[in-house]
Amino acid sequence: MVKKTTIALIYDFDGTLSPGNMQEFGFIQAIGKDSRTFWEQNKKLSEENDASGILCYMYLMLQKAQAENISLSRSSFRKFGRDVELFKGVQDWFKLINDYGKSVGVNIEHYINSSGLTEMIEGTSIAKEFKKIYACSFLYDVDGKAVWPAVAVDYTAKTQFLFKINKGIERISDNKRINEYVAEEDRPIPFKNMIYFGDGETDIPCMKLIKEQGGHSIAVYKPGSAKKKTAAKLINENRVNFVCSADYSENKEVHNVVKTIIDKIKADTEFHNLQKKHKTKAVKK
Repeated sequence: MVKKTTIALIYDFDGTLSPGNMQEFGFIQAIGKDSRTFWEQNKKLSEENDASGILCYMYLMLQKAQAENISLSRSSFRKFGRDVELFKGVQDWFKLINDYGKSVGVNIEHYINSSGLTEMIEGTSIAKEFKKIYACSFLYDVDGKAVWPAVAVDYTAKTQFLFKINKGIERISDNKRINEYVAEEDRPIPFKNMIYFGDGETDIPCMKLIKEQGGHSIAVYKPGSAKKKTAAKLINENRVNFVCSADYSENKEVHNVVKTIIDKIKADTEFHNLQKKHKTKAVKK
């Protein structure tokens, strides 16, 4: 029996599935700040110390919460996550695509690859849709309070997670299997079977890597925003395959593009299997 083709849809979160940074939907208001002030402080802290902007925002979250006597437990992060706004159509997107995959005989898996927070994404209404969430996270003390970054995901870490998906490795702490040789045909999800959704600079290495390896990258932008120019620049520089407005509703552009990509991946896989069958048959003769 021929094994079903598996296609991985991999998403950045902030600016891709949500119109803003997730910290802006509850957390920043809870510490009595506005988003502009928070991110300006983050930028200043990063530049003055020549430090990672990702680690700096995680540090600031801990520092500001402590100053306001807010306990950052997993449950409080998830509570903030419930307030995260999603782009139009995202809520129904996963069923739409899963059903389409079933209709053409392929398996669809969804992954998050984000510089946002795992704990907040886990609080969103769509968390259950993802096979794995690769994102930043905190370490917690014996009282369940966040005390230190456990995982910080910048653009280089994002590319590492693509290889984990490629090889079927879910644990972030597994640094051994990721470097072991696995023949391309034995990897659970080839790069050519990946579709990457991103919007910003931290996504560029992933989008370009997947495109160069035969997969497909989609740059999305908030409808009516200046990010449309950024997305257009990415396709003009051959870093992505497609540019779409971040409206995930049925029969909108991104929905139709993804269905077409799924059809192509299925057809390419069947063509490859047919060639392989004929070569094997010729050798036996």
